[in-house]
Formats: sequence, C-alpha cells, structure tokens
Amino acid sequence: MAEHKLTLNRREAVARILTDRGDALLITGLGSPTWDVAAAGDHPNNFYLWGAMGGAAVMGLGLALAQPRRRVLVITGDGEMVLGLGALATIAVAAPGNLAVCVIDNERYGETGMQEGHTAAGVDLVGMAAMAGWPTTACAWTEEELEALMPAIHSEPGPVFATVKVNADPVPLVLPPRDGTALRSRFRQALLGEKAFE
Repeated sequence: MAEHKLTLNRREAVARILTDRGDALLITGLGSPTWDVAAAGDHPNNFYLWGAMGGAAVMGLGLALAQPRRRVLVITGDGEMVLGLGALATIAVAAPGNLAVCVIDNERYGETGMQEGHTAAGVDLVGMAAMAGWPTTACAWTEEELEALMPAIHSEPGPVFATVKVNADPVPLVLPPRDGTALRSRFRQALLGEKAFE
C-alpha cells in the first residue's frame, strides 16, 4: 500500500463538505468536528454534541430513521468513531438510505493531548464499515478525492461512510452555542416548525 501524507486542512475540508448541504440535518461529534462546523457557520439545522463521546453516529441513525425524507449528515472525529465502533454494525443493519457519516481523521486524539490515535496505527474505519455492510464507503486524502465524495455525502442512497484524512495542524478555536436546551429547542423548531410546540 502506498504511503499517504496528511495534507488536507480540516477547516477547509469541513467547509467544503457543508457548502452543498442544502437543508440536511447535521449532528457533530464533540470537540474538533464541532469547532470546524461552527467555523463554517452556525445553522439552525446543526445539532452540536458537547459530550456523549462515541454517540454522534448512533444519534444520526436515530434522526435518520425518524426523518426518512431528510438527508442526515454526521460529521465526527476518528477518536469518537473508534469509541463507537458498534455503530458501524447497527447502522449497516438498519440501512437508512438518508444517512451519511463523515469522519474527519487527523489520526490524533485531539481532546486529550494530540496523542497518536488508532487510525495512525493502521485501524481502517472505512474497511470496518465496508465489512459491516455499508453499501457506500470511501476515503479522501486529497482535494480531488474530497470533491469526488460530495455526491455520495449529499445525495446518493445510504448509508454512506466516508473518512476525510486531514493534517493535525492547529486551527483557531471557534465555539458554537453551548446551551443544550436552547440548541435542542432551536433544532426542533427548525425541523418540525411551530406546530412542534403546540
């Protein structure tokens, strides 16, 4: 297997993914994926996880099953996905056609000190998803490969699992709203409208 270098900038990669999101519902994994999405611009259809490590993909599954007519996108990190590996099997079995999970993989554990993570040691999240039965899996190392992922992430039948390999260069901290109750209410209103509160 050819050696790859981590050259993609995480902020630029996430901003590119969100450029074509339309009205997709978005769940972010805690830490850096949340900061990256916030840096790309806050949106009422964003639900930021401030905790629940390992829960982003399964939360996306629940949302996708509850809202089958809406595209659901999960943007999470490699450390969180490693912690929630059981989600790969559960999502494959449930097979929601409207769900895409995108792992932003810098091969580091960013929340605990930037130690090398499991994917740096060769753990292949894309291979695990494929073996679990996900119909569409892909990995992007370059801008061209990231661009080629856009149709799968935003519109192709799912579930879709994609890993975007990014470098570990530091980026400025950009925090979204932190009030969990307000985020829940905003997301619910964006999703269900005023009738949700009657």
